[in-house]
Amino acid sequence: MSQEKFQALKNKNILAEEGGGKKRIEAQHHKGKLTARERVNFLLDKGTFQEIGKFVTHRSSDFGLGDQKYLGDGVVTGYGLVNGRLVYVFSQDFTVMGGSLGEAYAEKICAIMDLAMQNGAPVIGLNDSGGARIQEGVVSLAGYADIFYRNTMASGVVPQLSAIMGPCAGGAVYSPALTDFVTMVEGTSYMFVTGPNVVKTVTHEQVTSEELGGAETHASKSGVTHFTAASDPECIELIKRQLSYLPQNCEEQAPALPYEIGNEKRPLLDSIIPDNAMQPYDMKVVIANIADTDSFLEVHKDFAQNIIVGFARLAGKSVGIVANNPQHLAGVLDIDSSVKAGRFVRFCDSFNIPLVVLVDVPGFLPGTDQEWNGIISNGAKLLYAFCEATVPRITVITRKAYGGAYDVMNSKHIGADLNFAWPSAEIAVMGAKGAAEIIFKNEISGAADPDAQWKEKEKEYVDKFANPYIAAERGYVDEVILPSDTREKLIIAMQMLKNKVAKLPRKKHGNIPL
Repeated sequence: MSQEKFQALKNKNILAEEGGGKKRIEAQHHKGKLTARERVNFLLDKGTFQEIGKFVTHRSSDFGLGDQKYLGDGVVTGYGLVNGRLVYVFSQDFTVMGGSLGEAYAEKICAIMDLAMQNGAPVIGLNDSGGARIQEGVVSLAGYADIFYRNTMASGVVPQLSAIMGPCAGGAVYSPALTDFVTMVEGTSYMFVTGPNVVKTVTHEQVTSEELGGAETHASKSGVTHFTAASDPECIELIKRQLSYLPQNCEEQAPALPYEIGNEKRPLLDSIIPDNAMQPYDMKVVIANIADTDSFLEVHKDFAQNIIVGFARLAGKSVGIVANNPQHLAGVLDIDSSVKAGRFVRFCDSFNIPLVVLVDVPGFLPGTDQEWNGIISNGAKLLYAFCEATVPRITVITRKAYGGAYDVMNSKHIGADLNFAWPSAEIAVMGAKGAAEIIFKNEISGAADPDAQWKEKEKEYVDKFANPYIAAERGYVDEVILPSDTREKLIIAMQMLKNKVAKLPRKKHGNIPL
């Protein structure tokens, strides 16, 4: 074969790897952003990237597109290894027509997603796109819909992780929203359905892109993003860390790290619950003492902080943590926390990740705002998620477990495998003060000193119900344990449950109260 043909191939490869050209690459770098190929190389193990569709170009000639053809058509697609494990990746190239999505571009992404499902490996999307390629018209919209369909079909089959590393607007936001976890880069990325100009025209609100759909907004207000990162490299490292807790697909277990069991007692936990039942404490300290050292990766850290969710390792094995947080709204369940935790529980159940639930919940948040915005149906999402979950599920009641929230937080009655309680646990229909007021209303009102009588009856209720022993007598709690023994108990229990088999009734699918 002639050298000319080899050289022609070499030239095409060079041209494809230049993307939109040196000036646009420099502009990308000037914004503090990596290029599409730099991101892929940073993500994957060195030398493992295998590109697919490198020479693909669009097939449109309308509105001057015939003179704007770039090899690869603005998206880099392929597969490789992350820490030795197969992943599929697409990386949108903002230097090529603003990363806009057209027909051929969408076909490349769809091909990668099809391969991921067929071969049972995660899909990682590195998003940096101005949206639909307007010049291609409806075929661009069709391309987005083709991707959305595959996102939905892949859901619960292979993990799907999205990084938002630039603009993501209009129809482009729905593919990341359909994936399992979204990570946004602070300062350089945003997500919104309609931009600031449209908002101004329709509602007369003045708002910047950052205020409307920046990383901080979606991390704390909307909950659209699960993680934020300060830069492209930090974002990619965070994606790698997420992958480390996840299996390749729904048929496999998450990778386990080597661990030699030793002294698993954690004496600090024996003194963490305050004597004053109204005083908060740091549930993250409890998690840190239960999980392997520095293994906790919190999800949705800045959103609905009255509940904590995230991944950790227990004796080297991946687990999902769901915990009420007494430091925020006393750990009460509300709309946002129920949806946040419910979605996390369903993810863990989809990918065989056991659940550890730490309970200190005074109930559901009262008020017209909650009732009018659907606390009933939204609270039911978390209830549904736990009821449906077939993975090993262990609950530890640290303090309050009141009312319907006790039921919802992975109680034995909704299928938890084992329920432990600390001696400080209070399992009751409601708090002692309110209960005494209702039960002993006539005695309190008729007493010479109503306040003193109220306190006396409150103490009576506390003595009877503010403990875990009545629940333990009925088998609702399997064992009352010392807090310092919690980690050891969980390790042993998870080992016992590792071969758990549970099957749901035969059906097409349930109707979760969305």
